[in-house]
Amino acid sequence: MGIESAWAVLKRGLNGTFHQVSHKYLHCYVDEFAFRLNDGSCEFDTIDRMEAVASGMACKRLAYKDLTK
Repeated sequence: MGIESAWAVLKRGLNGTFHQVSHKYLHCYVDEFAFRLNDGSCEFDTIDRMEAVASGMACKRLAYKDLTK
């Protein structure tokens, strides 16, 4: 996949799903779409993807204060 495709997926997702995105949180949306593109291969089942996400979150705590900065 080329960079043009990655930008197209990001723009389509922002316009179609999130509608309004502030500059403050733009990096979060970009990170989410990068994860979708990198881990979105059809070679993996949904359960395998969920396990990968869960294992990536192990021992990582997100406090409400950090979430709402």
